[in-house]
Amino acid sequence: MSPPPPQRGFPNAEYEVRAERAQRRMAEEDLDAIVVTSPHNVRYFSGFASQFWESPTRPWFVIVPRSGGAIAVVPEIGAPAFEATWIDRVLSWPAPQPEDDGVSLLADALSQMERRSGRIGWEMGRESIIRMPIKDFDTLRAKLPGLEFVDGSPAIWSLRMVKSEREIGHIRHICQLASHAFEALPDCLELGDSELTAARKLSAELIARGADAIPFIAACSGPGGYDQIIVGSRERVLDRGDVLFIDLGALYDGYSCDFDRNFAFGPLTEGAAKAHDAVWRATEAGIGAARPGVTTTDLFNAMASVLQSEGSKGLNVGRLGHGLGLQLTEPPSNMPGDETPLTPGMVMTIEPGMEYAPGKMIVHEENVVITEDGCELLTRRAPREMPVIGG
Repeated sequence: MSPPPPQRGFPNAEYEVRAERAQRRMAEEDLDAIVVTSPHNVRYFSGFASQFWESPTRPWFVIVPRSGGAIAVVPEIGAPAFEATWIDRVLSWPAPQPEDDGVSLLADALSQMERRSGRIGWEMGRESIIRMPIKDFDTLRAKLPGLEFVDGSPAIWSLRMVKSEREIGHIRHICQLASHAFEALPDCLELGDSELTAARKLSAELIARGADAIPFIAACSGPGGYDQIIVGSRERVLDRGDVLFIDLGALYDGYSCDFDRNFAFGPLTEGAAKAHDAVWRATEAGIGAARPGVTTTDLFNAMASVLQSEGSKGLNVGRLGHGLGLQLTEPPSNMPGDETPLTPGMVMTIEPGMEYAPGKMIVHEENVVITEDGCELLTRRAPREMPVIGG
């Protein structure tokens, strides 16, 4: 049976704490405000959740000032939904209005704020995007000559990387749903299925168990392994000797899991079996190393040392895991040079993989949350021996 779901949504107090944390960070970085425009950051600061983001017609803005309450500057079609959030001040205009799609309204709101440094943080940096036309952004900057637009993404990511207990509960829940679905999958698969069929069967199992959506699912396969892990779910028919890899990003109330499983069709080759065991042990090393004070480079090295000792010929993904939360992949990255210290509340993927022969990879992934004295495994650990389908 699937675990009972946590309550959807968060109380106003959750968003008030996020705003307070943001204001402390703004004081440290001498920012007068942060403006967010992208779906996940708007949701993080406001609680606004909508499939309407699929429409690129209208821009949306949330201002988190250094002092005082947050301000939403949104199209009229979204005003009632924002008025139902914790945000008290909602400004709107009759969008779409291409000649001035919220630019003047946003400029007025920013010009009326208390000024200290005149610096406004935007989603300019790492894994960030400003979701408005570039020409409108330039027009806004011209309307506000006394303000400096700077990169606010370090402040935003410093907040989002450390999850609250409620956020962790959501991620734990979707990880458990997906784990149970993966465990049920071998009984549903058979020789002659295609990658696409396998992906559909897993998707159906997940939705039946209570997942909201599955924005990412890549089913890749090949004899004894696979040559890539991002373009999958093709019509390729699974035959004896194949290894099927499925990487999954499913959602519960906006929060994501991100992990994979491997399945053998018929007897596993000696090389694939050895590589799978090496990757499984590298995952164990990563889980064992994930604790406060360790850096993401340390975490990478703990996994890489196992892979290298087993003769890994390399892996082209560039890192061995990353942050996880409202998005399938978030900062930081488990890779040399990242050097982000792990702290309690960070949710990370542990994702070692190796190319054991030309064009043949085995990759594994689990999800953990950093605790005060180590980490908690959020997924149900994959079996050490790859499940075999079809005898």
